[in-house]
Amino acid sequence: MSEHFGTLSDGTPVHRWTLERAGVRVRVLSYGGIVQSLEVPDRDGRTANVVLGFADLDGYLSHPGPYFGALIGRYANRIAGGRFALDGLTYALEPNNPPNSLHGGEHGFDKRVWEGTPVEHGVRLSRVSPHGEEGFPGRLEVSATYTLSSDGALRIVYEAVTDAPTVVNLTNHGYFNLAGSGSGNAGGHELRLAASRFTPVDADLIPTGALDEVAGTRFDFLQPRKVGAGYDHNFVLDKGVTESAEEVAELYDPSTGRALTVSTTEPGLQLYTADHLTEPYAPGDGIALETQHFPDSPNRPDFPSTVLRPGEVFRSETVYGFSVR
Repeated sequence: MSEHFGTLSDGTPVHRWTLERAGVRVRVLSYGGIVQSLEVPDRDGRTANVVLGFADLDGYLSHPGPYFGALIGRYANRIAGGRFALDGLTYALEPNNPPNSLHGGEHGFDKRVWEGTPVEHGVRLSRVSPHGEEGFPGRLEVSATYTLSSDGALRIVYEAVTDAPTVVNLTNHGYFNLAGSGSGNAGGHELRLAASRFTPVDADLIPTGALDEVAGTRFDFLQPRKVGAGYDHNFVLDKGVTESAEEVAELYDPSTGRALTVSTTEPGLQLYTADHLTEPYAPGDGIALETQHFPDSPNRPDFPSTVLRPGEVFRSETVYGFSVR
């Protein structure tokens, strides 16, 4: 079911789709592919929205920096120096996180209006990113399909094809607070993460190239423990790249009993504890678990490749499952 949600300053309408199944309700916007709300019950059957967001379009337009619930592309995370080389050519990108490019540039996928098509138990959002958009090569036909499974899990499948060699890295930038949006700091949530290594970063949050062991460090979430604060790091998932989504993380809120599992085909997961959120939220009010390829992969040939060539199909899948205990 879709409805009118608002209008951009240039007159472009924005629509909202509501998906409901198995006691879960999700609202998705055509603007930025944003997951506006995700309502799930707690151990006592009380339902609350567990992602941070806004009630109207103006809220998102006024707070673009944190990427609340948005679809991120063409390249999720950072590319060092806002440039990369591919097949002997160097491409200059928008350095919107100086000196780096972040989340696709100043006008990435999170600020575009997508075309929505209903599918069984969901909606498919699609658009064409023209050659040269934000500096990226190739005409990219891209889609993100949001569906609810029979057990109420939110499944997002990303697909893309290109007419020229390019790089692609897509994710959703939702901030989770399993106690409910607006309930305060989420640092007391417990996290388990199937990642024995992480990618340490320099002062600009660019990977150094090392893959460090988490054992004995604050990055060790192999056993569940409180998240706390101070994370904006990519974790190297033990499973690597997979054809089908495999479970890699669980986030649990002891106060409500809500548990979130994350399954993905991707080789990495960015843990961001939202230490820089501002009004109407506060630092740490949500936790982002961004499934992805590694930051700066186009400049790191030893990292899993993000190159997409003509004739190939990019496909990535992430599933957010919910339960109580």
